[in-house]
Amino acid sequence: MAKLPGLGPRSARRAVLHLIKKRSILLNPLADALFNVAQTARECTLCGNIGTEDLCDICTNGKRQNAQICVVEDVADLWAMERAAAFKGRYHVLGGCLSALDGVGPEELRIPLLVDRVQNENITEVILALNATVDGQTTAHYIADQLEDMEVDLSLLAQGVPIGGELDYLDDGTITAALAARKAL
Repeated sequence: MAKLPGLGPRSARRAVLHLIKKRSILLNPLADALFNVAQTARECTLCGNIGTEDLCDICTNGKRQNAQICVVEDVADLWAMERAAAFKGRYHVLGGCLSALDGVGPEELRIPLLVDRVQNENITEVILALNATVDGQTTAHYIADQLEDMEVDLSLLAQGVPIGGELDYLDDGTITAALAARKAL
């Protein structure tokens, strides 16, 4: 349990002891559910989301806008976008971002598959929803270079002051990005 993200040794120990104390109502159903997930979960062959079939529910949903692709680093980012319910197109999960230090190049990611999708699926817009990190920005620029000669609109998510955010609590980079991306009223 301590190997799971967000759980240190003490938290893991407390969780395990609680599960053992509540074996019949917590531990056994959890073990069954984890076994079921291990047997049925798979990566969508088109977008990289997690589902139980070769194509996920989003890719098979006929109500989604087929001409838009939102590119995210990992499945957790896709799920966050879906939770907001603001995007009605399709997704493409890269599986990480470019990182020279970690030895992650374009071939280790799903970037060639993205280029193929843009070429073959009549995509008109690609939205890069990558993290505002050096590696995320490097990945965004690389993808922009790969899609440069294609007739596709390319955009980045806006960055800056979050809704409800107070300037006093923001870091310098966020304030700088917000000021650079300001809009006229």
